[in-house]
Amino acid sequence: MSEAFEFGGRLPAAFMNPGTSSFAEFLGQVAPDLLPGRRELPQGTGAHLTPDATTIVALTFPGGVVLAGDRRATSGNVIANRDMDKLFRTDEFSAVAIAGAAGIGIELAKLFQVELEHYEKMEGRSLSLEGKANKLATMIRGNLPMALQGFVVVPLLVGYDLAREAGRIFSYDPVGGRYEEHRYHSVGSGSVYAKGALKKLYSEDFSQQDAVFAAVQSLYDAADDDSATGGPDVHRKIYPLVDVITEDGHQRLPADEVERVATQVVEGRAQRPDGPTAPLR
Repeated sequence: MSEAFEFGGRLPAAFMNPGTSSFAEFLGQVAPDLLPGRRELPQGTGAHLTPDATTIVALTFPGGVVLAGDRRATSGNVIANRDMDKLFRTDEFSAVAIAGAAGIGIELAKLFQVELEHYEKMEGRSLSLEGKANKLATMIRGNLPMALQGFVVVPLLVGYDLAREAGRIFSYDPVGGRYEEHRYHSVGSGSVYAKGALKKLYSEDFSQQDAVFAAVQSLYDAADDDSATGGPDVHRKIYPLVDVITEDGHQRLPADEVERVATQVVEGRAQRPDGPTAPLR
């Protein structure tokens, strides 16, 4: 511990000045080694030895947006965790989910939570959804040194835009590029299969229940073809996590409700293993 933080010592000037409304910038000034992208890795650490979070899906419906994720994390060909939480409420009207290097991704998501809280306290108002998306892009860009070593984090940001009165989805690349996605999107190792399912199932007039059902169906399809994605585990009672954000704010769907939807999907697959089909015409 430095002398400045010893008991009875004087706090650094940065703690006493009004400072910036960005907590990440403040942290970079007073303790840069605490930022996820500035960490020093132990010698010999390889990205293939760290757990990776896998598949995340998001889709909009009239009145909001649904975010869902499987629960599996893998280290190479080994299941590192069966019930990981990859979805994080960032404020009342937004949430972020992570795919990629799990440890850094979780730190980044929690730092983003603090970033939004700090901004609101300093400015007396919350950021717009566009502002949140831009803030997260800057933070991902700060992780570039880690990404170049293989510790890539690819988050997905969703939220309800109060100005537009609609749900929105933002995706990112490893260098901080920000892209708005329309209707639906997926990231992670099983994303190709999840997006393929949503491409056939998605409808512009989905109800919230329809959107949740389609999200769980797409995660099942991802798990069906991607070994790193975990499907519903009825024996251990491990099911996807699902968040819904509307004008009423963020809601994590109760476990029993998700279990009911997942059980319905599993029972349907017993009769039709490849799942529901879209009409040809």
